[in-house]
Amino acid sequence: MRDDLRALEGYHSPQVHVRVRLNTNESPFPPPPAWRDAFAAELSRVEWHRYPDRAATALREGIAEQHGVRPDQVFAANGSNEVLQTLLLAYAGPGRTVATFEPTYQLHGHIARLTGATVAEGERADDFTLDLDEVRRVMSASRPTVTFLCSPNNPTGLVEPESNIRTVLSLVQEQGESLLVVDEAYGQFADWSAMGLVHDDIPMVVSRTFSKTWSMAGSRLGYLVGPSWLVDDLDKVVLPYHLDVAKQIAGRLALTFVHEMEDRVKVIVAERERLSAAMTAMPIDVFPSGANFILFRTRTLAGKHVWQGLLDRSVLIRDCSGWPRLEGCLRVTIGTPAENDEFLTSLSEVLA
Repeated sequence: MRDDLRALEGYHSPQVHVRVRLNTNESPFPPPPAWRDAFAAELSRVEWHRYPDRAATALREGIAEQHGVRPDQVFAANGSNEVLQTLLLAYAGPGRTVATFEPTYQLHGHIARLTGATVAEGERADDFTLDLDEVRRVMSASRPTVTFLCSPNNPTGLVEPESNIRTVLSLVQEQGESLLVVDEAYGQFADWSAMGLVHDDIPMVVSRTFSKTWSMAGSRLGYLVGPSWLVDDLDKVVLPYHLDVAKQIAGRLALTFVHEMEDRVKVIVAERERLSAAMTAMPIDVFPSGANFILFRTRTLAGKHVWQGLLDRSVLIRDCSGWPRLEGCLRVTIGTPAENDEFLTSLSEVLA
């Protein structure tokens, strides 16, 4: 292994058998039955001895229509993580710097390091909001070729105000030969999106995933929308035929069930607000969230103790208490109403 990678740890989430699993930010609802039927019907007609459409033309056209852009502004890959990996293979690497503002999605810095890039970590404020003076300091000192923002941020759930996105974008444009990446893996759960800022003349991309709102975590499909020149660059970097035919069909058909997706999002958002209100009534600090999860910190017990107490009751959430800058914090994914009820009951018992 390369010397610069020996000390790195992988990205892991415990997978244990429990009754209620609320630790990986998946959708609690399966895709619509009509999608399953349509998917099975198309699979039965696939010419499996032929390679898939290398350009994923129909899928990219469907995504483009969804966001009101051109197909040549869309790049799709095997999950949003592969989208980010391809992006960093093209624009990061040895001798270049990638900027992140912590705490944020761990894979932004992790993948950047895998490419050989230097990672400049800026600090967020104590309430996890973005400190624009710190952004200016980091960008001035490190002159990153790629700057990451995550909105809603993972693991905090905070939605980045449009004014912050525009300010950071202006700093990127002033620097020149630099790119802003807005990771919106949970964008559909928030009240605004940076997608409307994407333009061919602007060095910014917005990435999304089918895993959350489209209930397709099992398919591993993600994409970005950005300038056409950037998409051309990524098409040169990505491996040929990287999107198999089944994945292309799954994504294209999912886009025909927009209303069902929107209904699921409304249910999850309503449940998020219900959980947040119930947890606020307990001895818990609850951080505002625009995602399908809630970050919280209990006041009376150590986070690790609370996590174990929930696990003992067959409820699994994410233990973030040992992560840098997140001492004592835990994160719960929004589940079905029944799963959320069981989580609240178990949490009350642990804190009693």
